[in-house]
Amino acid sequence: MVELTVNGTTHQVDVVPEMPLLWVLRDELGITSPKYGCGIAQCGACTVQIDGAAVRSCQARIADVAGKAITTIEGIGNGKLHPVQEAWIEHQVPQCGYCQTGQIIQAIALLESHPTPTDTDINEVMSGNLCRCGTYERIRVAIHTAAGKMGGK
Repeated sequence: MVELTVNGTTHQVDVVPEMPLLWVLRDELGITSPKYGCGIAQCGACTVQIDGAAVRSCQARIADVAGKAITTIEGIGNGKLHPVQEAWIEHQVPQCGYCQTGQIIQAIALLESHPTPTDTDINEVMSGNLCRCGTYERIRVAIHTAAGKMGGK
């Protein structure tokens, strides 16, 4: 048995230690917001926060995340929209939406560590989160808007 804390709730899961966190979240806990995109940590669709850091859950072994705080998009905002989500809506960022939970989680981690990012900062951090629809400019503008909402620039 492995004990996980996901979005503030403790869970016991009976899985092999090598199982990727993505599959535990989706198949064992029914949390389907992190998406399977590539399986090799290159697209960002499966991004979650682990102890506040953005991590690709497809490559995070369950044994390595036991006892750490795991946050998916369901765990942000304390029951209301997070400023990043508000900015995403304001700037109509999503098109198909497949990558958006990973994009939002990555953007939140960026703003928590760097409250006033430049375009270069955003491009560097967000470049690992792919968007098939190409909404990168809207993502960048939304991150600047969210920074302002969160007390940054």
